[in-house]
Amino acid sequence: MKYHIEISSVAEAEADAAFLHVSQITSPQTASQWYAGLLTAIDSLTIMPRRCSLARENENFSNEIRQLLYGKGRNLYRILFTIVGDENFSTVRILHIRHGAQQTLGMDEDE
Repeated sequence: MKYHIEISSVAEAEADAAFLHVSQITSPQTASQWYAGLLTAIDSLTIMPRRCSLARENENFSNEIRQLLYGKGRNLYRILFTIVGDENFSTVRILHIRHGAQQTLGMDEDE
């Protein structure tokens, strides 16, 4: 089964912000390659998205939240998504693209 990909406007904005950050610390060519790789990683979710682990945010939300890790070391990003639909037509909704060091979604700053 092939899944449809839907990217939220929030995730698009986060991807653009990450691209700008990467372009400030590397060359424009490297940043473009990084962004192309991010899109390829997202596109890989059209096949077997459940291969990805549950995100640490999963316990804070009623829908199942999974994550696909992209990058390495200090440049690790988490692509957070949920799967909606039925056995005939399912969609992978990309909810957020967050740097690995960012605080867990749904957690109060006091926790």
